[in-house]
Amino acid sequence: MTARVLVVNAGSSSLKLRLLGVGDVVERSADLTAGPGGIDPVDLAAALQGWEMPDVVGHRVVHGGTRFDAPVRIDAGVRRELEELTALAPLHQPKSLAALDAVTAVLPDTPAVACFDTAFHTTIPEAAATYAVPLEWREQYAIRRYGFHGLSHSYAARRAGEMTGRPSADLGIVTCHIGAGASICAVRAGRSVDTTMGFTPLEGVVMATRSGSIDPGLVLWLEEHEGLSPHQVTEALEQRSGLAALAGTSDLQEVEQRAARGDDRAILALDVYVHSLVGGIASMTASAGGVDVLVFTGGVGENSALVRQRTTDGLAHLGVGVDPRLNSGAVPDGEVTATGATVRTLVVAAREDVQIAAGARSIFPGTFDPRHA
Repeated sequence: MTARVLVVNAGSSSLKLRLLGVGDVVERSADLTAGPGGIDPVDLAAALQGWEMPDVVGHRVVHGGTRFDAPVRIDAGVRRELEELTALAPLHQPKSLAALDAVTAVLPDTPAVACFDTAFHTTIPEAAATYAVPLEWREQYAIRRYGFHGLSHSYAARRAGEMTGRPSADLGIVTCHIGAGASICAVRAGRSVDTTMGFTPLEGVVMATRSGSIDPGLVLWLEEHEGLSPHQVTEALEQRSGLAALAGTSDLQEVEQRAARGDDRAILALDVYVHSLVGGIASMTASAGGVDVLVFTGGVGENSALVRQRTTDGLAHLGVGVDPRLNSGAVPDGEVTATGATVRTLVVAAREDVQIAAGARSIFPGTFDPRHA
């Protein structure tokens, strides 16, 4: 039988808990609000009251650095190493560690596995992963393109193979994880070969509140000529840029509604957003050596027919196209490819929980008898 896995996904202000059993059926689910110091173990214990006991816990950890390229059992040594990576992901790593500590306090005898958002991208070739910056920076500070959303990209690529009936190893796939954060990944023969996010999750396409890629000279100019501190620049680029800066709101649905009414700021925001996605997908298509399947996933990717339509319209020269009727009514997991398009376009539900569960089971296969659950 399949091990029952408690999947723990720590966000900036929430903790998502999913208990997955046979066939990755979600047996139990809870979303908890986390304070500045993370989730209170008392609240966690209350949420898990009456749940079936998991065989193993799978934790989503945003950053694995260069050390972790696959799921790993968490022990005291691994936890120390994860804490040492906090400087690379100061907004995300502490949340993951706080969730780990809370769950361990409640389930001290249940083995735990860390599954990394960066791990899928460790296969990116050096030409794509290396920044053209001084050697001493790269060596001393481990500066390179790490990439993120790897759990989502990995699942979406695997699901694309299942939906098209072709082995992922035979496909060039471009996966688009588009939500509040967004990144695009080039997958060739089932392996990540490039991605739009880099050393941090700030690089790449335009996002809800993040700028995406900008001229680094702009940052230097703001600090030198306008006296902005690094903290001020960071806060602005992370929290007050992207759609929020362009349209005055980070809610894409609101942007679409305002654009439809002729709001100039919303129209520009949508134009910039789509332009960024088209460029990112085209770049990843080149890195993949061509594209057979284009996948949209994440909150925006799954739910915005307008973004999918406009983005694929901009990629018609690559053989991409969606059927307007199928696209407007798309429900994950579904296909929206237009007749005559040479690239198949899919809408896939983001299932990081399934990918995390698979990673946890790879370390602790475990068994349970559902008759005794």
